[in-house]
Parts: sequence; structure tokens; C-alpha cells
Amino acid sequence: MEKKTRTIAFANNKGGSGKTTSCANIGYSLAVMGKKVLLIDGDMQLNLSLSFLTEDRVLELASGEKNLYQAIKKQDDLTDYIISTPYENLDLIPSSTLMSGMEYELFTKWQREFILKNSLKKIKASGEYDYILIDAPPTLGGWVMNILCASDYVIMPVEASPWGLFGVANMFEFLEDVRRIHEDLQLLGIAITKVDTRKNYYKQTCETLREADNVHVFDHIIRVDSEVEWAQDDSKPVMVHKRNARSAGEYMELAKEIDGIWQ
Repeated sequence: MEKKTRTIAFANNKGGSGKTTSCANIGYSLAVMGKKVLLIDGDMQLNLSLSFLTEDRVLELASGEKNLYQAIKKQDDLTDYIISTPYENLDLIPSSTLMSGMEYELFTKWQREFILKNSLKKIKASGEYDYILIDAPPTLGGWVMNILCASDYVIMPVEASPWGLFGVANMFEFLEDVRRIHEDLQLLGIAITKVDTRKNYYKQTCETLREADNVHVFDHIIRVDSEVEWAQDDSKPVMVHKRNARSAGEYMELAKEIDGIWQ
């Protein structure tokens, strides 16, 4: 039986939601579980790439020809843009600082909403990967629409803070806009991040999100953990940086919950 590749975008138009951190550490956790994972860094800030590779290597890739910006600009098949990470089962398509000009690049293209989808067709058809995880920039525009049109599902990380819910309604509206041209896109769920369980607004955030119609909120939350920042500074997933870190266990449990949806 042909293996099905599930493509999941991590998206939230609000910065600081833990989007890239969740994409990186869930991706790594799935790889540890034996799943073959391809990560795609869709953000000009390069943070997903920096979660696995040294800064020098990331900047070298960002300024070269083998990155996502160059592939989309040329409307190339993405197969030749895949690079290995230091970790088993985990590959990456790196980003570029030139991604800041992506909206302009897309503007004149025919069927511009589907360029990333078309570039991924060969990879998805090969069935080589169990999961393709795409880190979207914290914006709402043509490039994020491209990412969502290339995805089967969306995970929306939301920070458990007074500002965490700001913009969630806009994100929901944007998803509805995308569904007009990609009706099969599903919101897989909301992942609640940066949780301080001592603060009342954590409970308020959970209650507000769980009251939303047809919105799944994952059971496993990600609490505030300084080891995440240290791991990022070390260009490593938190589980590699410190295996017994609280957040390492929480991301593993969240990854199991996500993978369990199809079991």
C-alpha cells in the first residue's frame, strides 16, 4: 500500500506564538518516533533552519541557490532542494532572507496560489515522507495562502497570554478564504503554548478556545521552559539539548497526540 504523506502547516498571524518552536520540536519528536519527516522553512527569519543547523550553514544556504525562495522563484520541483539534518529521519528545505520579496515574486505568476503545491507534487507522490511540516511566516497574504493551499492540515499554536488570542479571529477568517479555493484544508487543532499554569489567563485562554465551534484544542499543552531558548541558542531541538527538559517531554506527548489522530 502506498504510504500517505500528510502535509501540515504551522500558522498563526501573531508573532511570538511558539509556531516555529512547535514545528521544529514536533517534527523532531515524530522523527524519533520513527516517522520520516520533511521540514520546510517558509519564513525569511530562518528560525526553523536555525533550529537544526549552525548559523554559518544556514546563512550559506540562504544566500545560495538551494533554498525555498529560489525554488519558488523558478517554480522548480522541490526534490533537489532537500538537505539532510544531523538527525535520522529528518530532512529540511531551508529558507532565505530573500523570502521578504516573495509576495512580489508571486504577483505576476499564473495560478500563483498553487506554486508551492505544484512544487511539492513529486515529493508527495513518492510517499517517501510520513509528514511534511511547513513553518509559515506570521502574516496573512499570498505566500501564506500558498503554504495553506499546499497543506492538508493546519496546526495553530496559540500563546497562553493576555495577547495570545489577539488575531485568532482573523486567522479563522483567512482559513475560510483559503477554503474557497482549497476546500479540503482542515484545521487539525490549536496547540496552546508558553503556558504558565499559575496565571489565570491560561485557564481563560483554554476556555475561550474550547468554546469555539468546530475547533479542536490539543490535550497536551506546552509550558514555559527556559531550556527552549537555550536549545535554540545551541541550534538543536530541545530534546537533543536536554533530554529530560520538561518541554522535551511535552513536545513528544503532543507529537504522539497528533500522530495518534490517524492510528
